[in-house]
Amino acid sequence: MDVIRDLAYPVWPGERSVITIGAYDGLHLGHRRVIARVGELARANAARSVVVTFARHPALVVRPESAPLLLTSPDERLELMASTSVDAAIVLPFGSTEAAEEAEAFVERVFVRALAVSMVVVGSDFHFGRGRRGDVGMLRRMGADHDFEVEPIDLVTSGEGPVISSTAIRSALASGDLDSAESMLGRRHRVAGIVVTGDQRGRTIGFPTANVAVPAERQVPADGVYAALVATDDGAPSHPAVVNIGRRPTFDADPGHSLVEAHLIDTDLDLYGRRLVVEFVTRLRGERRFESVDALVAQISADRDEAAQLLGVVAEETRP
Repeated sequence: MDVIRDLAYPVWPGERSVITIGAYDGLHLGHRRVIARVGELARANAARSVVVTFARHPALVVRPESAPLLLTSPDERLELMASTSVDAAIVLPFGSTEAAEEAEAFVERVFVRALAVSMVVVGSDFHFGRGRRGDVGMLRRMGADHDFEVEPIDLVTSGEGPVISSTAIRSALASGDLDSAESMLGRRHRVAGIVVTGDQRGRTIGFPTANVAVPAERQVPADGVYAALVATDDGAPSHPAVVNIGRRPTFDADPGHSLVEAHLIDTDLDLYGRRLVVEFVTRLRGERRFESVDALVAQISADRDEAAQLLGVVAEETRP
């Protein structure tokens, strides 16, 4: 998949394209259905298949006070796109100038001049441009003038569940419902961050943890304890882990935000400064306060054993 960040006019002289456009946060199964349709139409019309997306989620600019937490980073989103059959991703900047651009001007600049669009595939509820004035009806009217067609696609449902959307996935994760999130994503949810120095309390009670500094704009599951797989930055196989998300209520030392702390079940690596990817497998329980450190240690030991069983590994005894 080609990734293009600077538009030329045209990008591919003499060639036409079939496109879809959107933030595509999470690249869930609904997104994949749209992209698959783009590929089908492009092959049938000897055209390029293209996803047009943005370097920043538009909501971060248009309504930063209520912008959603993100399911994927920009790089993760492109990595997921590359796993589809799409030919190219156009990554457009999005700031105050772009937010003020009228929908018609955007279509003429990007769709017509740069991409020589022959077909546009979008969700039936798609809106874009200043004041969200652009929609399927407007695209069809402009298509009649600029020689392109528009195919709206109805929203996809997950079996008997809700309509698949990034919003629904965020809601599922925020409630700790990994199964629903996975059924809509088509994969397990992951977060990533650099391991930073914490208070090393886990090591003093026999369960060393990696404090993963997940960016504040990322959606993490609800506070609680999870069986997970943790990948390091050296390409080695993932490690089974028990991961706690929360504020350490037993120690009455609220850090002000939820921490993501991973205890690797099968090894005790020095992880400081390394980037870890945490893939959530199963929620074991919610976070709660214990009456004593001994009670907490007993529960952590049980959590570790349960996670090891679920992940099919043997837990090593780490407590002195």
